[in-house]
Amino acid sequence: MIAILFISTLLLMLMGAPVAVALGGGSLIFVMISGQVPDLVVLHRMVGGVDSFPLLAVPFFILAGNLMNSSGITNRIFEFAKAVVGWLPGGLGHVNVGASVVFAGMSGAAVADAGGLGSIEIKAMKDAGYDTEFSVGITAASSTIGPIIPPSLPMVIYGVLASASIGKLFAAGFVPGLLMALSLMVMIAVIARKRRYPVDAAFRISNLTVRTKEAFLSLMTPVIVAGGIITGILTPTEAAIAATAYALFLGLIVYQSLNLKRLLWVSLRSIETTAVVLFVVAAASIFAWILTSNNVAVELSNYLLELTDSKAMLTLIILALLLVVGCFMETIAAMIILVPVLLPVAVQFGFDPIHFGVIMVLTLMISLLTPPVGVVLYVLSSISGLTFERCVAATMPFLVPLIAVLLLVAFVPQISLWLPNLVFQ
Repeated sequence: MIAILFISTLLLMLMGAPVAVALGGGSLIFVMISGQVPDLVVLHRMVGGVDSFPLLAVPFFILAGNLMNSSGITNRIFEFAKAVVGWLPGGLGHVNVGASVVFAGMSGAAVADAGGLGSIEIKAMKDAGYDTEFSVGITAASSTIGPIIPPSLPMVIYGVLASASIGKLFAAGFVPGLLMALSLMVMIAVIARKRRYPVDAAFRISNLTVRTKEAFLSLMTPVIVAGGIITGILTPTEAAIAATAYALFLGLIVYQSLNLKRLLWVSLRSIETTAVVLFVVAAASIFAWILTSNNVAVELSNYLLELTDSKAMLTLIILALLLVVGCFMETIAAMIILVPVLLPVAVQFGFDPIHFGVIMVLTLMISLLTPPVGVVLYVLSSISGLTFERCVAATMPFLVPLIAVLLLVAFVPQISLWLPNLVFQ
């Protein structure tokens, strides 16, 4: 019967149905054929999947990210990052990564990073004489930092599913996110030296001072969001609301770059994105409930225990599974389906749920850069004018440092757990 669930879902995807429709449709087919529960349970479970207070953070973080992209905040972040690291060889590549680190503390979504900062970064790099492929590759890779450094939409989803502290998950993402940035900057330095890319701007204290003043209020957004959550002053939902209110304050009053027409457009776009995300959450919830209620997690756990008793081998198996699933399924849907199945197995092998959450999110973020789904690549293909295939090829070299960081984080738990253990004693 579980085979029917997977086959019907896969067939709907192959027929071109959206992920949410395929998950919900496959679940409904399973329920109708199995007769385990009344058909109406599907609707009840879908509603229950989105009936969660922490999930209120999702629409507000989406709105906050869109407001920042539309109110000139991203431009100020880019110029600030340019003043800080633009003097390094291959400077705009480093600026690309630095801007993504700062923006990661505001939006929590890779697509928002790629769509907002990406358009600015790729144009600036092309104008400065960088290869378009190099520009697209580093923009795609750096966008994956967004959901690792808090705030993070996938971390919120994982926290809800795993009944884990979202504050601890946010804290756990800091060091891995910075390691991702550092590894990408090392890769950029190697490529820049090989291709003899120029230094884009000499380092000047005066320029840094000016850019810092211009971006200071924008840079306070991560302080408000991450600081509020980690110190316990704000819940993740309250922090998302605070980020939205602050972005409105900057756009409408301080920078005066938002008008009523622009605000309406941003709101409608945020509503559309939120509806898509929550529809996926609802549909994936019934799919995950079917797997859980049919003891798939128990069966998988027993199978893996028979297959190996090595935590290291299990870690590699889980990483490979997540990378493969991430190639074909949207991140949030993959998490909702796999967390109830994989987390019990991981805990049985001695994983800390917070550490496992970071591993899961980081792996699925890397999957955003792989075909055939590769949402970030489709966004950057539209922005850059490159074909999807060329975007894939341009991004492949930057998977090497990201996967290296993933393995390091997976096998050295303290990289993730040091900060939450320090803050939440």
